[in-house]
Amino acid sequence: MRRAIRSLIRHVVGWGFVVLGIVGLVLPVLQGLLFIAIGLLLLSPDIPAFARFLSWVERRFPRLRSLIQSARGRIGGQDPPRGTPPAGP
Repeated sequence: MRRAIRSLIRHVVGWGFVVLGIVGLVLPVLQGLLFIAIGLLLLSPDIPAFARFLSWVERRFPRLRSLIQSARGRIGGQDPPRGTPPAGP
């Protein structure tokens, strides 16, 4: 029960950040890409496509790897989905 509530809250907040990020792409006041990245990070434990995308970002931009992994640990995120190559060098 507690896990379901936590997942629901993570979905609401995550999708809120994604929508805010899309609005931020149009408005010069908001940092759209930052909000989209936060939303994707929050949603990645439940949506495999977002987890695969973050895994790709870790491989493509190694400097962001430690930041993404520490954020995953804070939100209780999972490791990248199966079938995704490791984020090694």
